[in-house]
Amino acid sequence: MRDKTLDKKYIPKISKTRVSADAVLRGEVTGIKKILPFLGPAFIAAVAYIDPGNFATNITAGSKYGYLLLWVIAFSNLMAVLIQSLSAKLGIATGKNLPEVARDRFPKGVSIFLWIQSELVIIATDLAEFIGAALGLYLLFDIPMIPAALITAVGSFAILELQRRGFRSLEAGIAAMVLIVVLAFAFQTFLAKPDMGAVLGGMVTPKFEGVDSILLAAGILGATVMPHAIYLHSSLTQNRIVGKNEAEKKRIFKFEFIDIIIAMIIAGAINMCMLIVSAALFFKNGLVVEDLDVAFHQFGQYVSPIAAISFGLGLLIAGLSSSSVGTMSGDVVMQGFINVRINLYLRRAITMIPALAIIISGVNPTNALVMSQVVLSFGIAFALVPLIMFTSNKKLMGGLTNHRVTTIISWIVAALVILLNIFLLFETIF
Repeated sequence: MRDKTLDKKYIPKISKTRVSADAVLRGEVTGIKKILPFLGPAFIAAVAYIDPGNFATNITAGSKYGYLLLWVIAFSNLMAVLIQSLSAKLGIATGKNLPEVARDRFPKGVSIFLWIQSELVIIATDLAEFIGAALGLYLLFDIPMIPAALITAVGSFAILELQRRGFRSLEAGIAAMVLIVVLAFAFQTFLAKPDMGAVLGGMVTPKFEGVDSILLAAGILGATVMPHAIYLHSSLTQNRIVGKNEAEKKRIFKFEFIDIIIAMIIAGAINMCMLIVSAALFFKNGLVVEDLDVAFHQFGQYVSPIAAISFGLGLLIAGLSSSSVGTMSGDVVMQGFINVRINLYLRRAITMIPALAIIISGVNPTNALVMSQVVLSFGIAFALVPLIMFTSNKKLMGGLTNHRVTTIISWIVAALVILLNIFLLFETIF
């Protein structure tokens, strides 16, 4: 069942983007303006890299180990650039998203399994984002969690309305939200006055301090490399700007790669700021902070109420924006793997039920966020392995096939991500 309202809104927006993109591809536009038609898809995907699950892992890592694990965020971000570029490239080269290509090339039973596990991953993602936004409202306005959850539901529907107006409107709305989160954490970092020498050392010196630090590193990685962002990015690029030949497709990917670099740098900077602020305030004062509500109150105590407000605002905006991305990803995997599509508002209503149930049950929100990351870690392999297989296929990808070195690095990254997440699952369960 297809939402025709979305189609009617979506088509005109593509045509407007296409006109300016055509001028760029013909060489009629010069300077910074030639990048503009291609900016946007990576910013939507990058929202998944700054969801409330990242808040929980980064704040905990900074309070326990100071600047020690900053290099993990830097390394995770480099991996994210590689992974998202493969996803974007698949959409540009084939005109299909990752789930659609999987449906074409895998047996029906495999496609159904991949759909079911990806839906579970997206529900876990939605749980983290929904709880994060509700917690942000609770901390900022002292609204009890259940009414805050209901307000979050209304807010997430409002963001979906942007998609009905076309992807340019959605991209602008998401970019504005990301900007708010950037400003919130830049302000916090300024107030925290971190040791910049220690910051630089933590960024470039890979090391651990015991098993717990390895577990936290795996959690940071699990919160950074998100399966649903891999599925979504290929969908965002598949028909947005269509290359008429191999040369055009290569030029489009070149510009989209710039989009990815900019978006991932911003997402990485936000994650680093979370850990840096936690290290500068909590670790320095001997506090281990594992709950986001505790972090909020400690920011107010050690810095100022404004610092606490900026933290709560960042959490609220990150939760709301990433919830819409999760809903979009669910639409992509259902349509791609099993060729079924339901109304986005209905999907949003269905996927918020588990989050509402957990909030009503009184479960600790931070613990729920951490457990959601464990579920997410389970799904990474099922997105990453097919992505590398497909983008290494010459018949499928044509001139955008992975270079041999890219393929080798991609498989190394996949093995590392999968092993770390197996370790995270084992340690969490046993």
